[in-house]
Order: sequence, then structure tokens, then C-alpha cells
Amino acid sequence: MKSFWFKFYLSQFRYIECNQIGKLRVALSGARFLSFQEELMVKRPYLHEVDFMRAFFICGVLWNHTINQFTSLMAHHWHTPYYALRSIRMVGHFSRMGFMFMTGLVLMMIYYEKHDWPKFLKKRYNGVLWPYLMWNTLLLGLMIALNKGNDTWAQLSKMLLHGDHFYMYYLLITMQLYLLFPLIVKLFHRFEAHQLRLVVISFLIQLSLVTLIKYGLWGVDTSNWPYWFKAYSINVFVYQFYVVLGGYVALHHQPVTAWLNQVAGLLVPITISLGLGTVIYYRWFNQRVLNLSSGHALSPHQPYMLIYDTAMILTMYWLGQRFAVWRSVHERHWVAKMIHNIATVSFGMYLNQTLALLALRWGLAQTGWSAHQLLWALPLGFAGVVALSFGLAWFCYRVAPFGFLIGRSQWHLPRKTVKTQILEDVSK
Repeated sequence: MKSFWFKFYLSQFRYIECNQIGKLRVALSGARFLSFQEELMVKRPYLHEVDFMRAFFICGVLWNHTINQFTSLMAHHWHTPYYALRSIRMVGHFSRMGFMFMTGLVLMMIYYEKHDWPKFLKKRYNGVLWPYLMWNTLLLGLMIALNKGNDTWAQLSKMLLHGDHFYMYYLLITMQLYLLFPLIVKLFHRFEAHQLRLVVISFLIQLSLVTLIKYGLWGVDTSNWPYWFKAYSINVFVYQFYVVLGGYVALHHQPVTAWLNQVAGLLVPITISLGLGTVIYYRWFNQRVLNLSSGHALSPHQPYMLIYDTAMILTMYWLGQRFAVWRSVHERHWVAKMIHNIATVSFGMYLNQTLALLALRWGLAQTGWSAHQLLWALPLGFAGVVALSFGLAWFCYRVAPFGFLIGRSQWHLPRKTVKTQILEDVSK
């Protein structure tokens, strides 16, 4: 498979088999790479590995939030089914970090040499700010109409400032990132010869932050702190490493890919072990040894989770590249089409997930099922949430003028275009 990123001056080449089906590809050797500035002049192809990661991570988000709906309906929190679901919830806590990684990767790919920041901010905020305002308003209106809780229109301004309703916190983080991103690009230029050091320093800062959050702020009264500091899950700085890592991978795609191919046989089993280890980490270390509350024990901002999230992100990036190779041969396969379609409207699925989750909760409430029955119904409930969320987002994508609800223009409708580049942020 030809490289997506680098143009070569070739001294020799040879053919080898690809995917065990007799299709030939070119394996390059004795080649000289163009400089990164020269590479940016080469047209970038559509990155199907990013599609794979988008689809995987949005399903991870919906998985976690589906579990929340099931556990909230379990009357007895000391029963085995409740603890079983709570225990596996941490396994999917890599999703928001994965989206941050992809945002850093795609934005760095586009804007490393393109520094029109006023235009950058206008484009990015148009794609995120308006959906953020509209969905908060629409969903609050729905809650008031359904008489869910004590919601009133007086809450709207606070909700918009805090991003603490309807899972809208991620959009608030993304808007903060857009303000910070020009500085990140400047740092990568300033240390162009030592960009790996930036990643290492960023990792050490991240490790210090999550250690402080877990152990330093444990038991500290933060009620009088400014909201941006005490609600650290909406603070962009607690995700800075994943953005920096994504940016580094974008600028050093080929050596990173070569390294991942070398260590994949070790990385994959380590990642699986770390994922299974979150169950022990939550149940034994966090709850029994440290005696943490359930909410604190499940926080994604922990040193162990930093290691696990990083391993999972790199594993998914490697698997995404394997998917891109497979898709080059099986472009018309239904799995390839499904992954592309989910990735296309993943942002819309994130925005409308509250509707799908409300429908799930209403349906489950009508059954009167026991905790054990709810446990066995989880896969079906998850599939229903994904299907409904995708259906709503796809409707908005295909039917004018509803594209604005998912941050998408609908210029694609009158004509059929050829996909040649990925030029959109992963939040869209």
C-alpha cells in the first residue's frame, strides 16, 4: 500500500503480496523522504484510519452512557449485576481522550504550515458553537416539556457556561482547545528539531496533573474554587497530552507507524491486560484500599488510566491503519461502508445521544425487569442506542436543512463529490 503521507525519490522497488489475495503492492527501499514542508505540498488522501477511530470512539462514548442508564434502574446497588456493570465501565473511559488525540492529529496535519488563525477560529467555532447553543436549548426545552426534574429556562445560561448537562462538556473542552491550538503549533515550530521532547514533557505534566487530581485533591474542599478549576473534567489542560501526542503522530507518521508495526505484538496484549486490569483497579485498589467514593473511583483522571488510555489510543491507531489497508481491497464491503457512515455523522451522534438514551430509559422503565435481566439486556440496549443515534444523525445529514443541527453544511446533497482529503476536525 502506498504511503498516505510521504512522496519518495525511488532508487529501487520490489513487489510483494498484499492481504493474501494475490494483489500486489509496492514496498519501497533505499528511498529519500521529502522534508515536511515539501510533503505538505503533496495532496493528502482521505484517512480511513481516522474514520475507524471516530466510529470506535463514538461507540465507546455511547457504551459508557448506556451503562449509566442500566445501573440507574437497578434498585439495589449492592447486587452483583450493579457492581459488574460499574466495574466494566472504566474499560471504555478512553473515548474522550481518543477524540482529543484525533483532534490534535487532524488539526496539526492541516494547520502546521497554515497559520491564518482568525479564519481558523471562525471556521471551527461555526462548526461547534452553534450546535452547542442549539442542542442545549432544545434539550432543556424537552426536559421542561416532559417535566423531568426541576428544570427551568433560568438554568440555560449556567448550563452554557458549565457544559454540565446532556454530555455537552466535550464541546466546551473543544472550544477551549481551539483557543489553545495556535500556541501548540508555535511550540512544535519552536522545538522542530526536538518534538519528541515536547511529547515527553507533556506526558510528565499530564502524569503530575492526574496524580494531583487523584491524591492531592482527595478530600480537599473545592466548593469555593472557580468552576473551571474544581470541575477539572471540563478543563482543557487535563487533556493536553493527548492533543500533543496526536500532533506528534501527524508530523512523524512514518516513523511512528514503523515503530507501532514493530511493537504491535507486545502492545496489543498489554492494552488488553490494562483494560481488564481496570476492573481490579476500580474494585480492589480504589474502593477497598483507598476507600474512594464510586464517582471518584471511576474518574478517568488517574495515573493508571493515563497509561491505559495511551496504550489504547496507539492500539486503535495501529488497528485503524490495518483497517485502511483492508478497506483498499474491500471498499464495497458492508463493514467498510458502515464504519465510514458512522464516522461521517459521529459528531451528530454525540450531540443527539441524549434523545437515544432517554428513549432507552423509557423503554426499560416499562419492563419492570430485575437487575439480572437488565444485565443480560445490556447488549441489546446498546445496539438500540447506537442505531437510534445514528439514524437521527444520518437524517440530519441527508435531509436539508437539518444539517446545521450536527454542525454540517449540506452542500454535499446537490452533487456527488470524490473524497480526496480529510479537512474536517474530528469533532464534526
